[in-house]
Amino acid sequence: MADELSMPPSSGNGTGSSGAPDQPPSADRPAWWIYRGTGRPLAEGELAAALPPPPPWRAFDGGPPLPPPPDDERDFVRRLGPVAGDRPRYADREEIDIVNTALLLRRPLLITGEPGVGKSTLAYRVARELGLGRVLRWPVSSRSTLREGLYEYDAIGRAQDAAAARQLARSGRPRPDEGDGGGAEPVADTGLGNYLQLGALGTALLPYELPRVLLIDELDKSDIDLPNDLLDVFEEGEYRIPELVRVGARQPVVTVHTADPGGTAEIVRGQVRCRAFPLIFITSNGERDFPPAFLRRCLLYTMKEPDEARLADMVSAHFSDRSDERTRQLVRRFLQYRRSQGRLAADQLLNAAYLTSSGRHIPGDEWERVLDLVWQRLNPEAAAE
Repeated sequence: MADELSMPPSSGNGTGSSGAPDQPPSADRPAWWIYRGTGRPLAEGELAAALPPPPPWRAFDGGPPLPPPPDDERDFVRRLGPVAGDRPRYADREEIDIVNTALLLRRPLLITGEPGVGKSTLAYRVARELGLGRVLRWPVSSRSTLREGLYEYDAIGRAQDAAAARQLARSGRPRPDEGDGGGAEPVADTGLGNYLQLGALGTALLPYELPRVLLIDELDKSDIDLPNDLLDVFEEGEYRIPELVRVGARQPVVTVHTADPGGTAEIVRGQVRCRAFPLIFITSNGERDFPPAFLRRCLLYTMKEPDEARLADMVSAHFSDRSDERTRQLVRRFLQYRRSQGRLAADQLLNAAYLTSSGRHIPGDEWERVLDLVWQRLNPEAAAE
């Protein structure tokens, strides 16, 4: 297939773009690492045994503790491919260092880098390997607010359901719970908790025994005030829901919906406080600067463009039936294209890898045109210069 697709022969020397040998990382890893970047999940209970207590200034006492969050292996496979098993992964040592530092210090990790280098994917790799359940994702836009990340209250929906219930009561028609042999109109439960939905950040701050993984994606697209609005939540590990605080005297415990599918949680007197501060990954494309007070509360990491070794690992993860040589040829062609044509994203390589393994033969002359379509530059103006 590689010859049929007119891939150029390799001129490499078995090294990645950084010059490092095309070999898996050494098995001799520092003892302080908990996350090791292997792609293989830890054994059950291993993280709880290995994770030391937080620094005193990052210790929280929310409760009662909730059950572990649900897994989402289907989403992990979609984003990362199957579990690595015995297949070696290529992990960047600086990346592993900063993830473990954030985990130990219970501090958010701010990841900057060019679009398409894998910033968001890191959250999923860590969550799978550490067995921390599904990733809670908050995609930020220019309209995003702190309250959106914490919770949403559908006051209009509740008012409409209450009005419908009153109208049904006036009509004299039987309620479903009164039993009329069928045909009764359903009546919505207008309890406050049915109209409260915790957001990704709000769910991550529930009192779990182990940290939830939260991805705050593309924070640089936010309104200028959002980073500062996050400061108090990051520092205190808690928030209040005013709608529940107001009814706390007569209804101290309210069950609300969470950001997990079908998930619910009991909120006591409108107060939410974490037990284990979440492992927060914040991504930024570097399109704006953040205030010093926000940066002080985060650990900073700039993700480099993936080199040959990491790109080959990424392709192999999704297309394990591809031979190593075919993978290397495709990756080298991608790197050549990136050097000559301008910036490309890693998922553009995956698109080409799929085409080569889809079973549809693309002749060599047509393949060149297809590559031009698949590997369109992300910065055409820079390449033109």
